[in-house]
Amino acid sequence: MPTVSEPFTNPLDDRVRRYESLQAALDLIDQGFTLFDSDLRMLAWNKTFMRLLGFPPHMGYVGAPFESFLRFNAERGEYGSADPQTYVDDRLRLARTFEPHEFERSRPDGTVLRMRGVPVPGHGFVTLYSDITAQKNAERMIGEHNASLEARVAERTAELRRSEAQMRLITDSVPALIGYFGRDRVYRYINRGYHEWFGLDPANPGAARAKAYLGAQTYAGIRHHVVRALTGEAVTYEYEATILGGRQVLARTTLIPDITANGSVAGCFDLTFDITEERRAQAMLVQAQKMEVLGQLTSGLAHDFNNILTVIIGNLAALSAARASDETVAEFVEPAADAARRGAELIKNMLSFSRKQALKAQANDVTPLIASVSQMLRRSLLESRQLDIAAPATPLWAWIDAHRLQSTLLNLIVNARDATQARGRIGVNASAQALDDTRAAALQVDPGCYVRIEVSDDGAGMDAPTLARVFEPFFTTKRPGLGTGLGLAMVHDFVKQSGGAIRIESKLGQGTTVSLWLPASEAGGELPLPTDPADDAARGDQGLALLVDDDQEVRKVVRRSLLELGFAVIEAGDGTEAMQILDQTQGIVLLLSDVVMPGGTDGRALAAHARERGGVPRVVLMSGYAPDEGQTSDVPMLVKPFTKAQLEMLLAEYPA
Repeated sequence: MPTVSEPFTNPLDDRVRRYESLQAALDLIDQGFTLFDSDLRMLAWNKTFMRLLGFPPHMGYVGAPFESFLRFNAERGEYGSADPQTYVDDRLRLARTFEPHEFERSRPDGTVLRMRGVPVPGHGFVTLYSDITAQKNAERMIGEHNASLEARVAERTAELRRSEAQMRLITDSVPALIGYFGRDRVYRYINRGYHEWFGLDPANPGAARAKAYLGAQTYAGIRHHVVRALTGEAVTYEYEATILGGRQVLARTTLIPDITANGSVAGCFDLTFDITEERRAQAMLVQAQKMEVLGQLTSGLAHDFNNILTVIIGNLAALSAARASDETVAEFVEPAADAARRGAELIKNMLSFSRKQALKAQANDVTPLIASVSQMLRRSLLESRQLDIAAPATPLWAWIDAHRLQSTLLNLIVNARDATQARGRIGVNASAQALDDTRAAALQVDPGCYVRIEVSDDGAGMDAPTLARVFEPFFTTKRPGLGTGLGLAMVHDFVKQSGGAIRIESKLGQGTTVSLWLPASEAGGELPLPTDPADDAARGDQGLALLVDDDQEVRKVVRRSLLELGFAVIEAGDGTEAMQILDQTQGIVLLLSDVVMPGGTDGRALAAHARERGGVPRVVLMSGYAPDEGQTSDVPMLVKPFTKAQLEMLLAEYPA
């Protein structure tokens, strides 16, 4: 683009004006900064530093000793009860080493600051000060900052009197891209951030072309913002950029017009930040809020719905047992019982979103778990689809809930099957992987050893809007009746609850790859096999059981199971009635009570009362919520709906 000629200006005035404008711009950054020379005397600072640390304005001047700031803080109690002189001496001794440092400090007013110091060879030490108590309000603060930036830059054009070398040292230390380009869109200045992101040479700013380092497509999307800024309008915009190493970042750029004395626009100041992590945190917060709402809704329905399913499943089981030889009864009962069990499983999965579904995690070798799922699904994949399993011969131990992992793999492989054509390919790959600090931070997990499982397909793939919503509960692209939309939401919840990470890569027409990182574990030991309750003492007169539930139909079903297990049963419809029975009846050997009941006495209070009076050797609670709802360390829990066999097994685990 041809260079537009400009009116002649004094180069010295132009340089001073730009230095002053840069200082004004730096004053607007929400991080404080200071530059002290090798004698620990102040060379440069911004107003944010004075505000964050609460220093009065008169303390900020060229040549101000570092010691004066330490002493001011010590004498007003910023460092606690330590002796001021001793503390100042110690800090000065450390400062004179000019070693890089980064630490956090809490101020007496509750503000938490992060200080990061970097030595500037031959000149001194640059320190950045960040207020990390306001991170959740960062977007609002940046918006206010951008709105006022133009006015503040225009008002403060007479403050910078520093050399170009000092300005470069300062701007190179700021964690942002700072530049200046003229009306001809040719850069006059770029800081080191441009080199770190795009490999540009700050010593040759004129060679920097936005269209070249951003790419033609990205530049086309932001070009109209540049045009607006060159008309005198401050603009802020966000865009995706590919930087060195192929890393994708989300950037926010603010362009501030450089207005001359006669009102014309000489160029623009360019300030760019990486907001990738900020956006990722916001997305996680939105997802967490969705899960919380779903959990609240589900918890409100679960108790009553599980009571209904308890009655349905119990009566169907009784009917099936009573008419075992009637094939017609079995033909109708079995589908109904299966449907009721699926309903119970659906409620159980929905409850997991509110983190009320506890994981039964332990050391598990994932290789046989993958093999069992693939063996189960091979028949349903049809001969035209290819399922490839790749896993090392050595065990891959991970700290997980084995059942939930198998459900997760089942979901992912079925999704891959539905996305592929008649002759599609599905791959499952498992391997050990160590995550360093950088990779772990990108995945938002702790550094360390993980087991990585990938499920890939060459199917239809997803576009960007669909990919952005895949973890939303009840979101599905399948036809009605083919999916609930809970599958990937359950997968996401399981992986996060296990302390792992999940990433999905997909493009239309190019297939999908779902990657899971699960915390690695040491090899686990053999677990004891559960005993068969039938192998215990032969059934006989088990004694008197007190059954407590406010739902009469639930009591009928559970009463029948208790009678078949050899108990004599007395019933109570609420906690108050049950409390009276406990106080007046001798010989009760089992209390089986619902947790949530109307009135002032619930299952927890009954359990405590039965234990305190010492006359009930076995106490079991049952709930329509989740396994750990109301759970105490010594009171077992049954989750509705449950079968007679499950009740029998639990009682066998907790003998009188």
